[in-house]
Amino acid sequence: MSITPRFIAGFSATTPEIENRLRWYWRNPTDISPWHIYETYVKVNGRWVYLYPAVDLRGHTIDFHLSARCNTKAAYRFLGKILNNVKQWQIPQLINTDKAPTYGCALSLLK
Repeated sequence: MSITPRFIAGFSATTPEIENRLRWYWRNPTDISPWHIYETYVKVNGRWVYLYPAVDLRGHTIDFHLSARCNTKAAYRFLGKILNNVKQWQIPQLINTDKAPTYGCALSLLK
């Protein structure tokens, strides 16, 4: 079986269309899962820093932030960064935290 340039051109022309049709199934707007946000202390290049990850219900990391301090300003930066980097329909209606008081202050500042 030989593959002709016409076959390749025809396939590559339909690839963006197929991707656009599948994208809806990959991230269906009605299937937005809540985010889980917490902080942990990790060692990076010999320094201890706070890691702020955001994880969806399926366990996929949405975004993360490294900070030298664990305070409201760092939580505000992280939440601002994550909310500005996603599309409006990707923002969940529910964000679960580990009950750190910094998140409550940061979320009230963002509203």
